[in-house]
Amino acid sequence: ESLETTQIHSVAGKINRYTSLISKRPFRSPHHTISDVALVGGGTTFMPGEICLAHNGVLFLDELPEFSKSVLETLRQPLEDRSITISRAKYNVTMPCSFMLVASMNPCPCGYHNHPTHNCACTPAQIQRYMNKISGPLMDRIDLQVEVQAVGFDDMAKAPEGESSEAIRQRVIRARKIQEERYKHEKGIHCNAQMTSALLHKYAQLDQKSSDRLRDAMHRLNLSARAYDRILKVARTIADLEGCDNIQASHIGEAIGYRNLDRGDWAEKGI
Repeated sequence: ESLETTQIHSVAGKINRYTSLISKRPFRSPHHTISDVALVGGGTTFMPGEICLAHNGVLFLDELPEFSKSVLETLRQPLEDRSITISRAKYNVTMPCSFMLVASMNPCPCGYHNHPTHNCACTPAQIQRYMNKISGPLMDRIDLQVEVQAVGFDDMAKAPEGESSEAIRQRVIRARKIQEERYKHEKGIHCNAQMTSALLHKYAQLDQKSSDRLRDAMHRLNLSARAYDRILKVARTIADLEGCDNIQASHIGEAIGYRNLDRGDWAEKGI
């Protein structure tokens, strides 16, 4: 991974003469005014885009609805295939772009929709237009959709001390080691997110109770086949974090709960 990441950054001219090998995962955070070409790559003389520079790392998009719709729609195929082919008159290039997409957004243009103390100044039509900037197919490809409610001063001041980042890091490392051992005979697969549908049937089998819970959610929330696969991957990861060999109904329920916006009426209700 380090060699692959270094090669991409070298082609883009992002490595100084004192760096021989990139040993830290890339973190890319482009501004919302970025163009399609700057995001996916290309140009008269080929240059890797932000999604390729984020390969084996994180692509962070702040204020997601502020990005142009055409830019956001270009993310759909790379998120699915973890590679992108750019065809121009003078060249045809296929680049790897296996990145973790992290995005943030406000619930409405003014930022106060459903706020406990501030009144929202946006009309329902404005809120719906704002939310509709993110298409359903793109939202379908986001595994975790988490709403963060506004926290008052008293709650922040009296908040108990939580789990340390180091403890969380160690738990994640243990889960990744479990996954590395699980997929050691699967070529090109190193973690749950990379599982194919065939591997899901092999490594993410459900008992009757878990299957019933997922079936109920599929019908009740009108979820897609893609959402079904992604819920299984998240549930498998939750089980790994808890050190469980098998996926339990509680893991399925938690994975479903992380898809707050993945439903037919999400644009109408807002966050």
